[in-house]
Amino acid sequence: MKFLLVFDFDHTIIDENSDTWIVKCAPDRKLPNGLRNSYQPGHWTEYMSRVFVYLGDNGVKEDEMKRTMTTIPFTAGMIDLLGFIGENKELFDCIIVSDSNTVFIDWILKAADFYDVFDEVFTNPAAFSSSGYLTVQNFHAHHCAKCPKNLCKRKVLKEFLDKQLERGVSYTRIMYIGDGGNDLCPVMFLKKNDIAMPRQGYTLEKKISQLAQDLSSVQCSVLVWSSATDIMSYLKLLIKE
Repeated sequence: MKFLLVFDFDHTIIDENSDTWIVKCAPDRKLPNGLRNSYQPGHWTEYMSRVFVYLGDNGVKEDEMKRTMTTIPFTAGMIDLLGFIGENKELFDCIIVSDSNTVFIDWILKAADFYDVFDEVFTNPAAFSSSGYLTVQNFHAHHCAKCPKNLCKRKVLKEFLDKQLERGVSYTRIMYIGDGGNDLCPVMFLKKNDIAMPRQGYTLEKKISQLAQDLSSVQCSVLVWSSATDIMSYLKLLIKE
């Protein structure tokens, strides 16, 4: 018996958006209007590339960015939940699928000593250039009309499950923990025995509710959470079964 936990990162594991948190490093802790208004829907990664150039041009260095990022608060109960999963890794495989980037997620997880809780992290690849600027690329290309052009989380989940099957690993149940609109696509992929865990009051919960009203509800069960201790309580019951 093995369970898969799939986590979003921003507003799910951490209680903020890592990409907007980095703006605290900018002069006066804000971006110029022209830059702020340059975002086009579905093209977040390109927008963040411009933000990172602006920070680099203003002399913001890697160590300052790292110091800032590791002050992001975790969501209520999340530290306890990740600790619990870490103690029960023989039962839980755990992955992150996020529209953040590798540098931010690595910094935050390693600073809190949670890096080893996760088997894989799927997010936009980032690195510092030789001139000290943070650069970020799109995670992949895909043909899903519902998702931002750099990341379809359903595709990531499906490819991960296929790869695991080739290794002889299949899961009794998949639990998907997220908050955002881009988490709906993978939730629609879940089956009857799986569970979607949308964060209370956030976009994913609202979209799942809307689907139910439109009589095209998700196949999986739904467990809404406001603190990650709600998820931990469920996992404790699950492993007792």
